[in-house]
Amino acid sequence: MYYVTKRLEISGAHFVTTDHGSKCETLHGHNWIIRVHCRAAQLNEDGMVTDFTQIKRIVHGQLDHRNLNEVLPVMPTAEHIARWVCDQVENCYKVEVWESENNLAIYEKD
Repeated sequence: MYYVTKRLEISGAHFVTTDHGSKCETLHGHNWIIRVHCRAAQLNEDGMVTDFTQIKRIVHGQLDHRNLNEVLPVMPTAEHIARWVCDQVENCYKVEVWESENNLAIYEKD
């Protein structure tokens, strides 16, 4: 099995509505660190699991400097961002989304 990981930094805004009320219900921004993990039993015709440039084009190109509430089809919590990224990238099996230095959400396919 071959593995690759791409680390990206995304600057963007979002707001998150909750049942308990939170200051996060107001539009605010983060510099998210996103780690995209991909794997494949066989390399593609270019000798890669997934092209790092393709990962950046998909993730950075669609999320950076955007209001994530306008981009994602779900509430843009760190958990939903992780799942969305995983679904977008070929051969992706796991995504880590660091919303801040102390807050991490992980999505991993079964």
